[in-house]
Amino acid sequence: MIWQEEFECMSLDKLRDLQQKRLIELVKRVWDKVPFYKKLFNEKGVSPADIKSIDDIVKLPFTVKTDLRDNYPFGLFTCPVNEVNEIHASSGTTGKPTVVAYTKNDIKLWSVVMGRSIAMAGAQRGDIIQNAYGYGLFTGGLGVHYGALELGLPVLPMSSGNTQKQLQLMHDFNTTIITCTPSYALFMAEEAMDRGIDPRKSPLRIGILGAEPWSQQMRDKIEELWNITALDIYGLSEIIGPGVAQECPGKDGLHVFADHFYPEIIDPRTGDPVEEGEDGELVFTTLTKEALPLIRYRTGDITSITYDKCNACGRTLPRISKLKGRTDDMLIVRGINVFPSQIESVLLDIKGAQPHYQLVIDRKHSLDTLEVQVEVNEDIFSDEIKKLEDLQQHIQREIEAVLSLKVDVSLVEPRSLSRSMGKAKRVIDNRNI
Repeated sequence: MIWQEEFECMSLDKLRDLQQKRLIELVKRVWDKVPFYKKLFNEKGVSPADIKSIDDIVKLPFTVKTDLRDNYPFGLFTCPVNEVNEIHASSGTTGKPTVVAYTKNDIKLWSVVMGRSIAMAGAQRGDIIQNAYGYGLFTGGLGVHYGALELGLPVLPMSSGNTQKQLQLMHDFNTTIITCTPSYALFMAEEAMDRGIDPRKSPLRIGILGAEPWSQQMRDKIEELWNITALDIYGLSEIIGPGVAQECPGKDGLHVFADHFYPEIIDPRTGDPVEEGEDGELVFTTLTKEALPLIRYRTGDITSITYDKCNACGRTLPRISKLKGRTDDMLIVRGINVFPSQIESVLLDIKGAQPHYQLVIDRKHSLDTLEVQVEVNEDIFSDEIKKLEDLQQHIQREIEAVLSLKVDVSLVEPRSLSRSMGKAKRVIDNRNI
């Protein structure tokens, strides 16, 4: 089902013409309305007059995640807050969240690209979508919700968790499409089998799964357990949320909605463009967003891109490969972005805790777990058990407040965690992703 054929099957020449027109308008808008960008452009020695074609995008400066933090909360908006309809926030590298905003037109844009994603996955009239992404400040749940409404399909806003109810309503309502993280899809299948339910006999036929990295082996297992087609979806809050790119049933890369989000692949060390098919860092420019557009935003995700027409579905949109890693130390645990530096910042503010820690990530019963091992000073470690328990609970509360993620905290004796003369090894990831 190609829902918006005019754009999804547009010739590359027409697509470039559209991208060029939108880029020129975007650059003028941020120059006029966002002091941060005007200053950045001046430092780079570029102005709107220098942008005459889509190829001129390489003249523009990059935007990075810290720019959003440094302009917290509304410094990158192109419109007054009273013209914004919706605001989301995700955990940043410090206590300050990364804020993103949507005008009424931005919500429409989000609805359209998510509608395209759901249609691309194979949705049809008669399908019912069970949305098990989290609702709230996380963009996953509402993005899928808007897309389902745009397509005119019924959506069950379950959010994540409450697995017994998920399975019950999946059966009772005959839901045919599940949207959630891949690890939660596995967890639900295992829970179903524990309850004597055969997940292969469920009404589900499609899974739209994202918000965390997953392998072909994990896809194979999910498809075997549920007897469904499991497809990857890509997005990030800074660009729009979910709906930036989507796999079709051909499973040969994720189609980027490049009429709205201009993709580049660069060498993460030099910032120079790399050849088609070569791995590099994914960069996006939001061509049509109003409230918070971004110029050449460095995602930190490693992938490659191809511009060949898709043999499976006929779309001409560029395709990125499944993500192959990160350029920074960001981790994704249960769909939540986690930076070790966030945890370090918490520990530095807590008396008795040392800035020596280790993160141990595992996958138990198909769900990610995060253990934070923290060294404490000599006095605390030799103190009474009650004080140790109080400190452990205090650290856990503070970390969970910053990450919006459940963690397990273990206090360990001083100098028990390994040291390094170079970069400290903070993370042990035992997941077989």
